[in-house]
Amino acid sequence: MTESIRKLKLPPGAVLPRPVRFVVAALILRQAADTTEVLICQRRPDQPMSLKWEFPGGKIEEGETSEAALMRELNEELGISATLGKSVARVRHRYRNGGVIDLEFFTVVAFSGEIENRIFNDVRWAPLSALPTYDFLAADHGLIQDLSEGKIL
Repeated sequence: MTESIRKLKLPPGAVLPRPVRFVVAALILRQAADTTEVLICQRRPDQPMSLKWEFPGGKIEEGETSEAALMRELNEELGISATLGKSVARVRHRYRNGGVIDLEFFTVVAFSGEIENRIFNDVRWAPLSALPTYDFLAADHGLIQDLSEGKIL
């Protein structure tokens, strides 16, 4: 016996909820003169949310821990092998298009290899106090404010 597939009856304009995407990002810090800088990356013009700034990292794949995903992403994006520190923040953000991300930030206590820009439009070191002057992804705004005010780290 076979049953036909029934369509869901949704109210007009309703959208099915999207699954939460779990994402990790790195705060790679260095001391420069008398200020602390963090590595920031700018998305390419052909990517969604083009030319927005973000921290390196990416999606957690099935079966990966947050730490393993971040180490893999840092190798793929920047060509470095990282030693991660502690998780310093976690944010759940809903974008206007209905997408939801759960974003966890880790410090990087050390890395080996030269930083190589493999996928971004731009990669640069920015003083923590200057972060609010960059056009970051919406999910990063709260962390940017806290970092620039010295509330984290």
